[in-house]
Amino acid sequence: MQVTEINAEGLKRDFKVVVPAGHLETKMQAKLAEIARTVAMPGFRPGKVPMAIVRKKYGPAVMGEILEGAVNEGTGKALTDNALRPAMQPKVEITTYAEGGDLEFSVAVEVLPEITIMDLSTLALSRDKATAPDSEVDETLARIAERNESSEPVKRAAKDGDVAVIDFVGKKDGVAFPGGTGEGYSLKLGSNTFIPGFEAQLVGKKAGAEVLVEVTFPAEYGNDDLAGKPATFDVTIKEVRAPKPAEIDDELAKTVGLESLDALKTAIRDEIGRSLDGISRMRLKRTLLDALAAAHDFPIPPTMFEQEFEHIWKQVEEDKAAGRQDPSDAGKSDDELKAEYKALSERRVRLGLLLAEIGRVNNITVTQDDLNRGIMAEARNYPGQEHMVLQYYQKNQEALENLRAPLYEEKVIDFIIEMAKVTDTEISVEDLRKDPDEAPAADAAPAKPKKKAAAKKKTAE
Repeated sequence: MQVTEINAEGLKRDFKVVVPAGHLETKMQAKLAEIARTVAMPGFRPGKVPMAIVRKKYGPAVMGEILEGAVNEGTGKALTDNALRPAMQPKVEITTYAEGGDLEFSVAVEVLPEITIMDLSTLALSRDKATAPDSEVDETLARIAERNESSEPVKRAAKDGDVAVIDFVGKKDGVAFPGGTGEGYSLKLGSNTFIPGFEAQLVGKKAGAEVLVEVTFPAEYGNDDLAGKPATFDVTIKEVRAPKPAEIDDELAKTVGLESLDALKTAIRDEIGRSLDGISRMRLKRTLLDALAAAHDFPIPPTMFEQEFEHIWKQVEEDKAAGRQDPSDAGKSDDELKAEYKALSERRVRLGLLLAEIGRVNNITVTQDDLNRGIMAEARNYPGQEHMVLQYYQKNQEALENLRAPLYEEKVIDFIIEMAKVTDTEISVEDLRKDPDEAPAADAAPAKPKKKAAAKKKTAE
């Protein structure tokens, strides 16, 4: 087998591979002899079928396997002998082959660039942090109390926020319609649970009142017989109940599964803290990636860049057609947008290659425990369906690999943060939650173009 490099331009390498006919024939005879030892055909004892007949029957299929093996072997030899690390699957094209002749094919491959990683310990980063304020804990407690509120009967007229216990009969053209009747229904006024205009007509009425409610069903109502049509409801108010928020005490804590109010406050503060820590990490990661992008410049494989851009541009066009265009793109021509998104694509590919190289040289891997934690984290996003999520990842190898990539990236980011000099800066919760594109810190590294619409599913931003 002869492998000849015929082109070396940038990150592209092209090879010509020639596999002699004699080499192919030797493999062919060996495989046919193996088949002949066990094949059984009418009129012949097992293992006694003449080779000419075996070759005629099995030769084409066997040669197909041999050619495939020769292509794989030649491609591997081209990469191994030249110590190449392919960035993409090599492209192979058979240029010459006829039965009994040599096999000749070309191999085109784009290789990974040589990357010189900066001294990560020289990175100086600022991490914005914020502490959950007492006011936010109190607001969360108030919302929990509101969700657990009860009500008590009152003798006054109903007002927004009260619960009216009603019997009702809905009629269209004076005739009751199916599904329009209810008894003892507790309707919170102002909740917009019923047809628009229904609840407002009960405000100011007392228990015992009989009210003729006149409404028009919305044009988009699910029942075609009622959509856009006027209707009346004979309503009897049986009781008016005023909301009674739950007391913020140990009993409230017990309704959510905690033993005391102090424990509930701690749980709320911890949850807010985790959310703030997530924002803090996101901002730190962005600053880190900006610093890495500024410190590294190396060529990127053209096909990786083209595929990344095509993926982004396709999403941009889909978002534009659906009316979801990024506001920062408004008024720009396609040429202007393509230039911006090509810059973003180049940044992403370069950062992706850089992070992968940092992980490779530092032996960073995603373990089974890492995957298990990632799967559990995904499962927690679907309360009540955790078992289905676990089964999905157990049965779907592609989904598991899609989960592995962001986990790997986060481990590499963690490694870099450990190496870097990170200074924590305490800021307000409001400032932490601001979009850094709208309110950049004075000492922040230059941010990349903001392209959320096309970037929402990608990593290595």
